[in-house]
Amino acid sequence: MDFRFLVPTLALALAACSAEPPAPAATPVAAPAPADAREPDEYEADDVLLRDHDVAHVVVKEAFVTPATPEENIDSPASWLQDGKRMLVASAKATDQLVVYDGDTGQRLRTVGGTGTALGQLQRPNGVATIDDRYLFVVERDNRRVQMFQLPDFTPLLAFGADALQQPYGLWVQPKGEGYEVLVSDAYMAGEDAQGEDIIPPLAQLDRRFRRYELTQAGGKWTARDAGAFGDTGAAGAIRVPESLFGDAANNRLLVAEEDVPTGTLLREYDLQGRYLGRDVGKGQYVAQAEGIALMRCADGSGWWVASDQFADRTVFHLFDRRSLAHVGSFAGEVAGLTDGVWLDERGDARFPQGVLYASHLDLGVAAFDWRDIAAALELPECAR
Repeated sequence: MDFRFLVPTLALALAACSAEPPAPAATPVAAPAPADAREPDEYEADDVLLRDHDVAHVVVKEAFVTPATPEENIDSPASWLQDGKRMLVASAKATDQLVVYDGDTGQRLRTVGGTGTALGQLQRPNGVATIDDRYLFVVERDNRRVQMFQLPDFTPLLAFGADALQQPYGLWVQPKGEGYEVLVSDAYMAGEDAQGEDIIPPLAQLDRRFRRYELTQAGGKWTARDAGAFGDTGAAGAIRVPESLFGDAANNRLLVAEEDVPTGTLLREYDLQGRYLGRDVGKGQYVAQAEGIALMRCADGSGWWVASDQFADRTVFHLFDRRSLAHVGSFAGEVAGLTDGVWLDERGDARFPQGVLYASHLDLGVAAFDWRDIAAALELPECAR
């Protein structure tokens, strides 16, 4: 998330590389932003760096990192299977596009979209999610809406939410009946202070932090119905700065990231009806900023939540037990940092037989982690699919 009072975007990033086949090392490139160029290892004074904090973790080497494209400001990834082949898409906030990659190698394939308000055009795309290998949902912050596309051709089907959403960022999608339910986070603010920083609304006004939409299809046409909003207004359960959310229907659980660092950044547990359940996740683990959330689901009902802690140099990924929410370990990649969105594809293929975790990397691209490597490093039990 790019609120001005939150952890600033890294101004200069380490070179990214793609794998299979490996690309030659690239020279460091400037990430989009400041006019004052800095050396690759220099950071803003208020960046939170893992190297400055004693956070227990193991290191897991990335399976690949996509080629660096600093002009695009890559934010959130999602994947789908296309004729048995894993594909990867990520939102490019600065160019109002979606970037499509080979999900097994990270090779860049093409872009979709472009600036505008028409169906199929985008303005500041942020959160993305795929479902049933058929549909892609994209949150557009500056168009204040969500778009639905049909895969694999990215045919635009529907745009919804512009009449109610103010500053949407993240989303979670689940099947509902013959259609889908889409939950969207809305980071509306109460203006700006004298320094130009966003003002968080009073607690009583945080009851619309998340909005619910029900999508149905009739006669080949999709429609969306606004099914209301929710958000806790108590000091313990309210979300001051929202973005990422992810649900677990089997356990009637919705985890949402509280990104407000002064309040205490972590995950809060809601149920799928939108009620805060009084339990927070990651207290004592999070140091930088809670961001992306994903879930590895096993056939016996077990599994692990995976959630990113956004250090500017190397992101730490915390794992929590699916049922108990107990912390079971943390890992960091060798290079992946400043992670916003994450996406976990549980399905196996020849390249990733036990699944793959994708994570945005330094606003430059997407890093991939083989679940086998994560499980081995953290000594996790086998997860039957």
